[in-house]
Amino acid sequence: MRGHLPRLVALAGPVYAELLSGVAAAVVGTFWVAGLGGPAVAAVTLAGTVENLLLGLVLVVASGVTVRLAQAHGAGDPAAAGRVARAAWWLCALGGLALAVPGALLREPLAGAFLDGEAAALAADYFAVAFPAFVLFFGQRVADELFKGTGDTRTPMRAALLTGALLLLLDPLLILGPGPFPALGVTGAALALAVSRAVALAVTLALRRRHRLPAPPGGLRAEARAITAAGAPFGLDFTARMAVGALQLALVASFGVAAVAGYGVGYRVLLIVTMAFYALRQAAVIEAARLTGAARRAGEGAADLRALGRDTAVLAAALGTGAAVLCAAAAVPATALFTGDPAVAGEAVGFLRMAGPYLLPYALVVALGGVHQAAGAGRRPVVAVLLGLAAQLGSGAALSGPFGVHGIWAGMTIGALVQLGLLLLLRRGSRRSGAGPGHTPGAPGEPSGTRSTEREAPA
Repeated sequence: MRGHLPRLVALAGPVYAELLSGVAAAVVGTFWVAGLGGPAVAAVTLAGTVENLLLGLVLVVASGVTVRLAQAHGAGDPAAAGRVARAAWWLCALGGLALAVPGALLREPLAGAFLDGEAAALAADYFAVAFPAFVLFFGQRVADELFKGTGDTRTPMRAALLTGALLLLLDPLLILGPGPFPALGVTGAALALAVSRAVALAVTLALRRRHRLPAPPGGLRAEARAITAAGAPFGLDFTARMAVGALQLALVASFGVAAVAGYGVGYRVLLIVTMAFYALRQAAVIEAARLTGAARRAGEGAADLRALGRDTAVLAAALGTGAAVLCAAAAVPATALFTGDPAVAGEAVGFLRMAGPYLLPYALVVALGGVHQAAGAGRRPVVAVLLGLAAQLGSGAALSGPFGVHGIWAGMTIGALVQLGLLLLLRRGSRRSGAGPGHTPGAPGEPSGTRSTEREAPA
């Protein structure tokens, strides 16, 4: 491998393991809760959906911390790195309380807005534990990004594996209550998650103390604004994709239960391969931000960013192609692991085979978008994503009439191609204007919002 490829692979590998461990823990938790009946599964499913929605807000802080800290390290500025860490914890405390306290107080109306009867009551019980413990989740994400911003993706991976291992142990004990343990049901699932996260966070913070940097006084608010500005495109990207996913599910639901179940099975299989794209995205973000900081220190444009973009595209194309081939070849045996219902299996296999043309442009959009966002041109990929997602929904709805549910899958490919085409056009335009990858934030031609945060947050 040449250029940035070895570095990208080294950073992305642990991130992929971290992401997969989270998925595995969720699947195992659902397995144990499933024995409690439909209302319990519905309650835990709602809780997971709510956490995913809140994750969009957490990503604003977490992603912004990665970008700002990597820039500070690339610039060789330990004082700026210390300031980023101090502002990150300040934002974590404010954000965690702002989400946890209202959620805990409004848990019953929230559960009742989506569920009723026993399922709503169980969801409220879950929220009674999960919302106060949400500060642990927020804190873990910030602590992880403080490591990733320095180029260390292995420590967050180990924390995720520790959380998953503890969940494997605690879920059956607290949910089912064998022997001397009380059977707490859905509340036990929430407690198992909270305890696992608390232990992992304590270990992560103990490791973090070895790398603490002194932060100069002042500049806290300016740095907090800079973190928020750097992370906002990531949070918006995630939230938009979540919203479109929910709307697409509503389209699929019009074709019956088998189509929804098949989509659910196929989506879980697809999640395993697409997480490789997001692991590469995080690696590209870390490298792009580090190179941007190094370019600022040198007082010149980051020529290496263009090489990073090319290497990221090569690796993303390889991952996308491999994922497409894998999904087509393994559609039948992979689906058989989840369901024996012929109708559901048929829908899942059809979805996975139709996903092949979607995966290559999707991998490129996800990975290259990270390079742009970390290099200070975050608005451009967000515009491309929003327009592409609109094209996905519109074309999927239009094609579902003559082609059924397969029209919705075709719409996903159309949306990904629109996103990629717009991203490449905007990238070309940014080169002509002097912005985007290869451009150092704070230099002429940068969007005014990013320029102001750089000015307000002294390096």
